[in-house]
Amino acid sequence: MNDALNIIDDLFDWAQTQYPSLFPTEAETSIYQEYQYRYYPTTDLYVGIANEQVYLLGTEQTDGEITPVGTLTYYLSLAGLPTENINPTSTPFEYAPVDLSKVEYILPMGGMIGNHITPIDHQYYITPDFGDSEAIQVDVYSPANGQVTSLQHMGNFDMDDYRIVIEHSNQLSSVYIHVDHLSDKLMTVAPSDGQYTSTNIGVTAGEIIGAYSGSVDYNIIDTDITLTGFIEPSSYTAEPWKTHTPDPFTYFTDTIQNSLIDKSLRTTEPTGGKIDHDINGRVVGNWFLEGSNGYAGLNQSNYWIGHLTFAYDYIVPDHIIASFGDYNGEPRQFGIKGNAPDPADISTSTGIIEYELVDYDYYIEGNHWDRSSLAKGMTMKNGESHYGVVLLQLVEDQKLKMELFYNQAASSVDGFTDQALYYVR
Repeated sequence: MNDALNIIDDLFDWAQTQYPSLFPTEAETSIYQEYQYRYYPTTDLYVGIANEQVYLLGTEQTDGEITPVGTLTYYLSLAGLPTENINPTSTPFEYAPVDLSKVEYILPMGGMIGNHITPIDHQYYITPDFGDSEAIQVDVYSPANGQVTSLQHMGNFDMDDYRIVIEHSNQLSSVYIHVDHLSDKLMTVAPSDGQYTSTNIGVTAGEIIGAYSGSVDYNIIDTDITLTGFIEPSSYTAEPWKTHTPDPFTYFTDTIQNSLIDKSLRTTEPTGGKIDHDINGRVVGNWFLEGSNGYAGLNQSNYWIGHLTFAYDYIVPDHIIASFGDYNGEPRQFGIKGNAPDPADISTSTGIIEYELVDYDYYIEGNHWDRSSLAKGMTMKNGESHYGVVLLQLVEDQKLKMELFYNQAASSVDGFTDQALYYVR
């Protein structure tokens, strides 16, 4: 802590030399409520630092109107001062990422859907009219004090569609995707269609930063955490945040966390979802076609084509999902007939494994889930439709032999052919 305070003192000293009219030499250093601050009598100005944010605290006479002006990391970097000794944000987030009263349910991280072959690294906050009128507008909040450092117009739809990054501290950020409308403050720097801009706009906990209809994506990036279920992090350089994407629910106060859990379709810990399943020397987890450049792939337009995952459903995690980037030219997901063997049990000593690929669906109290309403305690059942066979053999701890037999019965598959492919971590 002393290192941090010394660096902050150095920052104040630097500001005085760079902006002498604002920061005269004569100043008082003290505590202003929860802020460490300096008061500059000549300009009647308080500058405070708390929770890795820099604030203008107003005047003594007005009891200090508090205005965030940027992250501490930003100003330390500007001054050429070190940031690694500053303590990270430890205070739990006091606001939900969106107005939960207008959210029907939360889809946890970890889904494998369509061309999302590997588990999805964000949550979805779904409105009751998702896929229908989508007239419900949901406010998006900054869950804690922070700095909007990035705005991107996705440019994929007829309507506005923004990606927002809020840096809460040197290591901790919130990321939103598919925000339809920006707050007036953010609109002043909004990029044009398909464009990106770096920003430096302070926001406070609970401040409305935009709104959405239908669904919005949310995740947290914490670079102090590296998920252990990615055996080869270098395979994810195209999305380097992916290995630092924990369950977001754990970052909120108990009250907010309980509200988030109440809305989540997943009832098994971690209730916010899980995306890392790799176990060294086992089939479970993510694989990439040998020579296909890892997660990035060889062509951005179909980067997923070389992806392959054997993992667990994001809502009902006792159900095995086989996820293929290229199933007869399409990205597809299937259940495994009999839901066994567990890919976490398949090793180099197991030999060749045959999975029969089937369809699956979600059920609540014996009935099909309607996919539009909140449901707790869902189960999954494999269907009767048969889509072929996949043969697997872990030939090395981090090398998997795989061959698909489209729409064939297990009885007609005698073993690997010269069409077998090899996948690596």
